[in-house]
Amino acid sequence: MTNWLAIKLTFYPIEFRGIKPFLGWQGIIPSKARKMAEISVDSTLSRIGSVSEIVEQIDPSVITAHILNTLEPRVEELVDEIMLKRHQTLWQNLPNQVKNLIYTRVKNQLPTIMQNLADDIGPKIESLFDLKGMVIDRLENDKTLLNQIFLECGESEFNFIIKSGLWFGFLFGLPQVVLWYYFPNPFVLPICGFLVGWATNWVALNMIFRPVNPKKLLGITFQGLFLKRQAEVSNSFCKIITEEILTVNNIVLAMLTGPESSRTRHIIQRNFEILVDETMGIIKPFTQIVIGPKSFAELKSDTGMKAIDLSTKTLNDPIFNQERAEAVHSLMFERMKELPPEDFQELLRPCFQEDEIKLIAIGGVLGALAGAAQVAFVFGHAFFPV
Repeated sequence: MTNWLAIKLTFYPIEFRGIKPFLGWQGIIPSKARKMAEISVDSTLSRIGSVSEIVEQIDPSVITAHILNTLEPRVEELVDEIMLKRHQTLWQNLPNQVKNLIYTRVKNQLPTIMQNLADDIGPKIESLFDLKGMVIDRLENDKTLLNQIFLECGESEFNFIIKSGLWFGFLFGLPQVVLWYYFPNPFVLPICGFLVGWATNWVALNMIFRPVNPKKLLGITFQGLFLKRQAEVSNSFCKIITEEILTVNNIVLAMLTGPESSRTRHIIQRNFEILVDETMGIIKPFTQIVIGPKSFAELKSDTGMKAIDLSTKTLNDPIFNQERAEAVHSLMFERMKELPPEDFQELLRPCFQEDEIKLIAIGGVLGALAGAAQVAFVFGHAFFPV
């Protein structure tokens, strides 16, 4: 029970409960969300895939095809929306033949523009997209997701800590029985409870992560319990990362809202302004005369802004994101399961190492409280004479 509660206190509550700064509690992991995220990203994610490799697995050509398939049926609607926004009178008075010509030219030019856009962004992707920053920011802002990573990757280990309390508590409790028999002082059980709670958590944590590399003793191979499950844990970790964080939609949003967002937006805008020039074709001089050079420039700007808006909405497709996530997962999983044990253990180790003494101490304090409860409710002793 005390080990179960110690694990719960490691992760919950998500936000601080009580009166700050000291009268209350926040889970150890959520309380240091950014630091935990940074350690995990530095020790694992940064070693199993670069930005360019991830984008290559996502496959820009597939993204381009998806956007085209989504936009092509809406070309007439989108052209009408852009033109009516600023030049309603001109657009409503244009002959249908001219409008149809413009619709056709947009449909014909769109694939070329999208391919040029992909070619333009591709070589610059490393500087436009901060992989580490995006993952850390997401985990810091979504502490529930951060907890999920640790809880799913370390599920077996946390269960081991809980169940080990039964067996280690029993073994360490045997000397306590003898001590209590000869010295039934009410302080014996709380003190022993503290020592037992401390010792069970310390032993359990060391069994999870030690030894790092397999070692044989009397024909039996020993290795940290967590490290034995490298393939299984790698699959869980990569699944969460690729399905919840490194989605196509999230990557595009990061490029459009991150530190280099102005560059990304400029690239998109520039390519779609070319679309306006190409589409207008022979009527471009006529259009500029009617609406003026300034309004024509605003029309091009509106088109670029609309393209930026559509790029986020078009890629917010759960099924498409799931398909691309599976492609990235295969790359990351293969690399992560091959990491050296020293590197791999850093995925879960920070969960304990950062505040390992606190987790062990929680076990000790809870053990002491359990001992005090035994004295009071089992043996009916008072700690101090009335």
